[in-house]
Amino acid sequence: MPSLELELKELIISSLALEDIRPEDIDSDAALFVEGLGLDSIDALELGLALQKRYGVHMSADSAETRKHFANVKALAAFVAANRKPAQPT
Repeated sequence: MPSLELELKELIISSLALEDIRPEDIDSDAALFVEGLGLDSIDALELGLALQKRYGVHMSADSAETRKHFANVKALAAFVAANRKPAQPT
């Protein structure tokens, strides 16, 4: 499993407090919402904030493009890889 996909799965689990799910339980190609992982719109907002904090990416709250990025872990990883801010020196 590519490391960014694993990071995103861990972020999904921790930011949404999905206690009974492990990263390997989440299929990178499976839908995140409804029939897949079963996330809802509140989860999307919380996950969007977590992505913004961790990777510096910004998403429009209600656009068709954002829905594409949240389709599954692979799509989310592609979006983050293309749009994340470089790490700030500490």
